[in-house]
Amino acid sequence: MPDTGWRPTVAEPSRLRGRVGGVLRSLPRAAACRWPVLRRLWPTTVRARATAGAGLVVGAALALASFSLLGLLEANLLRNAENDARRQAETVAQLAATGKLGRARPAGRAVEFVQVVSADGRVLFSSPNLIGVPAFPPAPPETPGTRLHTWRVRPVDGDHRQRVVQVVTQTPDGPATVYAGASLRDADAADDVTTAALVLGMPLLLATVVLVTWRVTGHALRPVEAIRAEVAGISDRDLHRRVPVPATHDEVARLAETMNATLDRLEASGIRQRQFIADASHELRSPITVLRTQLEVALAVRDPELWPELIGGALEDIERLQRLAADLLLLARIDAAQPVTAAPLDLGALVREVVEARLGDRVPVRVDLAADVVVTAGALWLGRVITNLVDNAQRYAERGVEVTLRTAGGGAGPRTAVLEVVDDGPGIPVADRERVFERFTRLDDSRSRDHGGAGLGLAIARDLSSHHGGTLTAQDGAGGGARLVLRLPLTPRSP
Repeated sequence: MPDTGWRPTVAEPSRLRGRVGGVLRSLPRAAACRWPVLRRLWPTTVRARATAGAGLVVGAALALASFSLLGLLEANLLRNAENDARRQAETVAQLAATGKLGRARPAGRAVEFVQVVSADGRVLFSSPNLIGVPAFPPAPPETPGTRLHTWRVRPVDGDHRQRVVQVVTQTPDGPATVYAGASLRDADAADDVTTAALVLGMPLLLATVVLVTWRVTGHALRPVEAIRAEVAGISDRDLHRRVPVPATHDEVARLAETMNATLDRLEASGIRQRQFIADASHELRSPITVLRTQLEVALAVRDPELWPELIGGALEDIERLQRLAADLLLLARIDAAQPVTAAPLDLGALVREVVEARLGDRVPVRVDLAADVVVTAGALWLGRVITNLVDNAQRYAERGVEVTLRTAGGGAGPRTAVLEVVDDGPGIPVADRERVFERFTRLDDSRSRDHGGAGLGLAIARDLSSHHGGTLTAQDGAGGGARLVLRLPLTPRSP
């Protein structure tokens, strides 16, 4: 076979399936564009489409079953009549071949007529109901054998068909043809009765299926409509409302539960947003008010010797505003879930770099860092986490801060990097160890506004930790101070 240059590839079947799928998907759209009336007649609701689909499928199945039933019935009755006619024709042919045609008996009840015709067209034998009837055309064949016919021209009285078996045999006087016809009266009657039953029964059955589908689909979709109506009525001021959950424990019930869970998250997000705006406004109002007062005093004072002090205080408030604005911007970026450019980095080296950049702080920082602790993170954001933790510890420490880095886990569980920042300050009460991570949260007494914090440092640190797949918790310190523990997953080592 010559080489045509074509070779099948792995992509051929998938490409063919893709093309066929695209053509099938485009057929309804093309039909709707070609015949706009189809677009108006096509059902637009799920209930109508489900009912139409069920009606079309059941109608096609009933039509196929009806044609199959009629075909099987016709074939079975035709085979029975054919067998009866064949037996009668072969019996008469044997008698004619032996010259005993006079002994042939009249046709039985199953066979309606028998006729034997010679090669020259003479009737040699016929059943009583064919006496006087000329020979059947066409002229009989010359070669022996058996042939089957279904005649619609009735040789005898009646309005039914006959299944005719034609047998050619050799007689002592030459070739002859035996015709035996079996009545198809029963087949015709069965066809008529079955057709009438199907014509009456199929529409009733199809109408029943359509009606049941319409009612069942409407009952199943009623909770969906209730959910839709409730959601349509919920505005940004009505996030406390919830959709009804049906007691069916099915997909619709799970949809309602998921919708309520989504509304819970939306309501919580709205509450956090409003609280955030209120807290941010409150935090911004105080330094702006102080800054305005200082500027107004500087404007009113004519003594140049007092201007440096007034301007220095104003610059401190401006710096505080800058830090607060930077924290708010970072929180907005975190809430927007902006992607982090993460890469493997040495956590110990990053901690050491952050601590060494803080020389001259009021409280010294001592480090104990394990070597070769690699995590996958963004260096800028993870450095901000470490900076916030150390800032918080130094703000409340009395004599020193300890930073420890180690690894934990292993075996069956994942290994993690554990960074602990411990101070010797007043500590965090057990009841407030989660609240300190909320935004704009400052504890009373020692942890107050006087220390210069806006209550965003730990909130930012926890959000950034979660953004890197880690956790940040507050625990008991060894000497009664605060101990903040950061856990991050270690980067798997390449083999």
